[in-house]
Amino acid sequence: MNWKKEWKTLAWLTGIFLGIYYLPVGRERFDLSILESLELAKWYAREHVLLCLIPAFFIAGAIGVFVSQGSVMKYLGAGAKKVVAYAVASVSGSILAVCSCTVLPLFAGIYRMGAGLGPATAFLYAGPAINVLAIILTARILGIELGVARAVGAVVFSVVIGLLMHLIFRKDEAKRTASSSMPSYEDQGRALWKNAVFFFILVAIMVAATWGGCNCSDSFQNTIYGLKEPILSVLSVLLGIVLVLWMRIKAWKIIALTAVVLLAAILYPRGFTVPFVVGMLGLSVILTTGGGEGAEWFEATFGFARQILPLLFAGVLVAGLLLGRVGYEGLIPSSWIESAVGGNSLQANFFASIAGAFMYFATLTEIPILQGLLGSGMGKGPALALLLAGPALSLPNMLVIRSVMGTKKTVTFVALVVVMATLSGLIFGNI
Repeated sequence: MNWKKEWKTLAWLTGIFLGIYYLPVGRERFDLSILESLELAKWYAREHVLLCLIPAFFIAGAIGVFVSQGSVMKYLGAGAKKVVAYAVASVSGSILAVCSCTVLPLFAGIYRMGAGLGPATAFLYAGPAINVLAIILTARILGIELGVARAVGAVVFSVVIGLLMHLIFRKDEAKRTASSSMPSYEDQGRALWKNAVFFFILVAIMVAATWGGCNCSDSFQNTIYGLKEPILSVLSVLLGIVLVLWMRIKAWKIIALTAVVLLAAILYPRGFTVPFVVGMLGLSVILTTGGGEGAEWFEATFGFARQILPLLFAGVLVAGLLLGRVGYEGLIPSSWIESAVGGNSLQANFFASIAGAFMYFATLTEIPILQGLLGSGMGKGPALALLLAGPALSLPNMLVIRSVMGTKKTVTFVALVVVMATLSGLIFGNI
């Protein structure tokens, strides 16, 4: 018997037992924290999984099947021109305007297809951080200085972090490139512009589904939000046409699915979530029963979902337990955070970066949170540090990144974001 291994198992069992034995059940803060953990997971499932993550999984799966490895290597590979690679990574990431969790399937997709570590991590940071709407609202609500500083900092961060990741792990990247045995998918005889249209429609559906209104009057955002359902309907019809004409899906299947979605819209006229979910389920059935590249697409999509969703929900539960939701308390009192980010000291900026890195921010929610913190005495330097670290990272995000590129690279990526955010906040607060 391997007693060393058995003693290790016994130590784990003992630790788990003692943790359960001394569980502070009945204490108000602990009980409320458990409730907040479940509430955050429930909110995440309702607001982000159906409308954000599932479309993102379909896009990531499509990248793996319909985009050739040669195309990825040409623009984002380790041997690609640095200017082209980082420009493509930052621009394509910023167009998506997604949160730190929704960008993960897309990051995993391009990284596994052969994208270099530097461009891939630049994309990973740019997706949630370079959100044009969030930057505009930051300038309007928190002040033009913070808005401009956030815009400049996010763009610079995406490129610098990517370059540093490439430099630090250049030997690993060279080995990865040399030993790569990833399959090379062809474009199935379709012209490049056809694949571009296909991906544009998929991304547009995801962006339209997640677009939210605001409480302000006479705003462009509210105008677009009012047109959400018609826009989604048009995009869905276009997707159906593309699937029939270019993806060899039988027309009667798309017509039948359209009828089912219309029936769901009639039976559930309030909101579009139910018809949207029915449409995605129907598309899944069509892809899995049709064989060919459609089945490959769904298989790749399901692979990403199976890997990422459990880690995300585990991270969301822990984040809710520790930090709660906006306006609610977790195990860590919000007063501790407010008192720790006052002024513009190195400690305040570092704490703001760390807090931002581990908290989960849905798209745009960081703005009202910061508005409250600034009103409670938060310095402008720590505010910028949180804006640069928060939207790009979260505890659930870190767990998934680790499963994609390993612990060492994940720790380095997180450390670079935190250190750069801290220094940026310190400089900005002293200008």
